[in-house]
Amino acid sequence: MTIPGYDGVVEKLTSVKNAFSSWDNFKHAVQVKNTFFSTYCIFWFGLAFGNWSLGSAMIGIGLNWWQAIVVIFVSQMIAAIAMAFNSRAATTYHLGYPAISRVVFGMQMIVYSGASHVANMLRAIFGDSYKNMPNHLPASAGIATNKMIAFFIFWLIHLGFCFFRPYQLTKFFWFKGFIMVPAVFGVFIYCMIETGGQVNHTLPQTSATTGMGWFIIQAINTGMGNLGGDADLVQQLVKPITCTLAASLGILATAAINGKWGLTLWNPWDLLDAIQDRHNGSGPRFAIFLAAFTWMVGILGTNIAANMIAFGSDVSLIAPRYIDMKRGFFLAQVLAYAIVPWKIMSSAKTFTSFLSGYGLFMASVAAIMIADYFITTRGNIKLAWLFDPQKTNKYYRYHKGINLQAVIAYLIGIALPLPGFLSSLGVSGVGVAGKRLFSLGWLLSFFVSFISYPLICKFWPTENQKLFREEGLAWEESSKTTIEGVDIGNSPDGIFPEVEKVIKEEA
Repeated sequence: MTIPGYDGVVEKLTSVKNAFSSWDNFKHAVQVKNTFFSTYCIFWFGLAFGNWSLGSAMIGIGLNWWQAIVVIFVSQMIAAIAMAFNSRAATTYHLGYPAISRVVFGMQMIVYSGASHVANMLRAIFGDSYKNMPNHLPASAGIATNKMIAFFIFWLIHLGFCFFRPYQLTKFFWFKGFIMVPAVFGVFIYCMIETGGQVNHTLPQTSATTGMGWFIIQAINTGMGNLGGDADLVQQLVKPITCTLAASLGILATAAINGKWGLTLWNPWDLLDAIQDRHNGSGPRFAIFLAAFTWMVGILGTNIAANMIAFGSDVSLIAPRYIDMKRGFFLAQVLAYAIVPWKIMSSAKTFTSFLSGYGLFMASVAAIMIADYFITTRGNIKLAWLFDPQKTNKYYRYHKGINLQAVIAYLIGIALPLPGFLSSLGVSGVGVAGKRLFSLGWLLSFFVSFISYPLICKFWPTENQKLFREEGLAWEESSKTTIEGVDIGNSPDGIFPEVEKVIKEEA
């Protein structure tokens, strides 16, 4: 029995082994031209070091330091495995997310954190005159005037990056990766020196469910709320390690400072404010400014990579005739105000509930895409047909452009944990069982959809699944009949002149 993708994994492992077989091989592996050990590692290292809040939030909801570290590592390992499987199709066929989504669902289908560090910078410059600025916003707004000014400044900075395509930001991500690490370690070292390394502080548990086991499961699901994706082995290794490292620094520093100062901090901007409350001289303020600037750059990069680009890709799937990736960037920029992120970040409990809910809705999508690729179509995609919106598209038109089987599997996947999610938003009448199902959120949604979709398709196959069965294609056989990403066999007439252009724009 041949395991799908096994040869590729062996090849990656062999390349890693060869890289450490001699000094010359190692130097060759880490050269900039070799993205395996350079660009990817720097990108993920910089991205991972934005996870301080993810770790410190675990302290904020009541875990002790070692429980929080274990939770982060387990959740990131699970997420890395899911990422690898979910992005196999993209890396094999060299397609962007919008095109890959059409395979399964059919042809139609974070800013506040950075602003808070801008507020740290403004306070470091203007001192108490910024902190004590009169508030002219109503209490119902959930944000004060000084914080809204900081939000607007960061929004303007972020707006400038909407004019660039992802490949034009490579140097920015290198810059982010290099400056984030010393800044995060610097704040961590300060906290350890200030507290003598005492990290035994734990906040009272605020979980809605009872029992430590359920509490841990809920925390693991929260940790998987930032799932992204690429199938490269380096990311499978680097992501869980670096995310756990960065989150652990936040966990240990937060636990130590809360214990020493008697506070309930959980995010880095409040920590920097607390430091300035106790050290308000010119030297400490300059250090706080540098730390806040670095963290702002880090969050800006994370928001671009994990949110803005992802949103731009996703939304272009809805109306590709009118919305491309760049227009999606600007739409995301407008929505930054609409989702009132300052309310999401108002407490550790609210933040973790948001992450859990986000993971709940995304887990089913990932599960269906993985099941479709690895089970129902055996890794075969008809590339050219993905760019044919006509009703004559026999592979990906589905039912008026929508794969009803996938939609049904998605709804089944989110149905069980949904009541518990609504309860976390304040809806009454949900029992303990419903809340515990929400604690299982990501895992429950993923496996229910992963099982449901192939079962539905077994008894009610889609038209393209019927065609693949008739053609008797072997594993990923379609990927061997392409030239520069264009399917040379069994393609619709009249679209070849545009296919390669569209693929490059979406990739």
